[in-house]
Amino acid sequence: GWSRQRYWGEPFPVVFRDDMPYPMDENELPLELPDTDNFKPSGNGEGPLANLKDWINFSENAKRDSNTMPTHAGAAWYFLRYMDPHNEKEFAGKTALDYWNQVDVYIGGSEHAVAHLLYSRLWTKILHDLGYLNFDEPFKKLINQGKITGDSRFVYRVRGTNKFVSAGLKDNYESDPLHVAISIVDGYELDTEAFKKWKPDFSSAEFILEDGKYICGSAVEKMSKAFYNVVNPDIIVESYGADTLRLYEMFLGPLEASKPWITSGIDGVYKFLRRFWNLFHDNQGNWNVTDAEPTREEMKVLHSTIKKVEQDINNFSFNTSVSAFMICANEFSSLKCNKRAVLEPLTIALSSFAPHIAEELWEKLGHTETVFNASFPKFDEQYLTESSFEYPISINGKVRAKMNFALDMPKEDIEKLVLASEAVLKWSEGKAPKKVIIVQGKIVNIVL
Repeated sequence: GWSRQRYWGEPFPVVFRDDMPYPMDENELPLELPDTDNFKPSGNGEGPLANLKDWINFSENAKRDSNTMPTHAGAAWYFLRYMDPHNEKEFAGKTALDYWNQVDVYIGGSEHAVAHLLYSRLWTKILHDLGYLNFDEPFKKLINQGKITGDSRFVYRVRGTNKFVSAGLKDNYESDPLHVAISIVDGYELDTEAFKKWKPDFSSAEFILEDGKYICGSAVEKMSKAFYNVVNPDIIVESYGADTLRLYEMFLGPLEASKPWITSGIDGVYKFLRRFWNLFHDNQGNWNVTDAEPTREEMKVLHSTIKKVEQDINNFSFNTSVSAFMICANEFSSLKCNKRAVLEPLTIALSSFAPHIAEELWEKLGHTETVFNASFPKFDEQYLTESSFEYPISINGKVRAKMNFALDMPKEDIEKLVLASEAVLKWSEGKAPKKVIIVQGKIVNIVL
């Protein structure tokens, strides 16, 4: 049904006369909810509006509906109003609708497919058929994000007792699994004293241990209070910071995939942020960014990262973006790169993923405006094109050496340098080669 017996919702723009509904005149719209502090049910099966007799029976021969519309009524087309929110004559003007057009991307859970999406398409198609819209589908692209599932833990109660047997020994007893709060479990090991304090029924609990520990069972399930596997993000933020939480959520896996919330990998994300911070500071924690000119190798790392992250953002592949940042930070750490021309654009690129650390570093770099006003850096293909190649030198089918040559070096010059090299002279033992095969940009084969 379309009616709801509650206060919150759009009131029906109809008037009942002799129990027949009639639409309100356009000049009487919009019909707004009346002010009230009485939101209790009416007691007769009608919603709270039925308590407001003067509003319902506003005329001797007419009355309003005490029901309200469901949330779909407004939620199904609010995105159209966003296009022209201050228009007082119509929901949106043609100029605004033609400019903004369809919503580019809709991200929502699959449970929306038969509710919000259904009504959004209905509204849009009706408005299109009435001539208000020049499109008949509301969204250009749909992405159903996956669920974050919980990593549940179980204790095993010996049937008819208040004894609990460790997971590895449970097959020796008749036992029943019980969910236990993950907050009192370290990995898989139960804090038995905390368990006794968790619920009054367990205060006298006894434990059958294995190797001196109580090991819990586990399962990946829907995250739910009923399963005691809900993770409070405030605890993560307090221990690691909000940026770590944001990055770890993205790093868990593809956006569309359902993923278990397992915090064992969160320390790796935290270490990445510390490593990124250390690029700007010396070992004593002092600011240490120079204006020196970057090397070509450093520019290659920077621009390959920018290119990768830009592509990943466009593809909603945020997990691989985080991986790219981690690889980049590792390479710059190895190169001991602390150059402004490299770190400044990298900070901008990271800002959407880790806004707090990026904002602080941006200010320390000398900027007075927020990093979010900066344009996303553009990658330069010239730094991504290789100018040289390290050729494996194969002698009679076995790689004996590697030599670096410019990619545009003629084969004749490569052959001369290879045959004159110390490694080839050693392995050829003075024998003249029968054949030298050079595959440009791949390998040099010498047949003796």
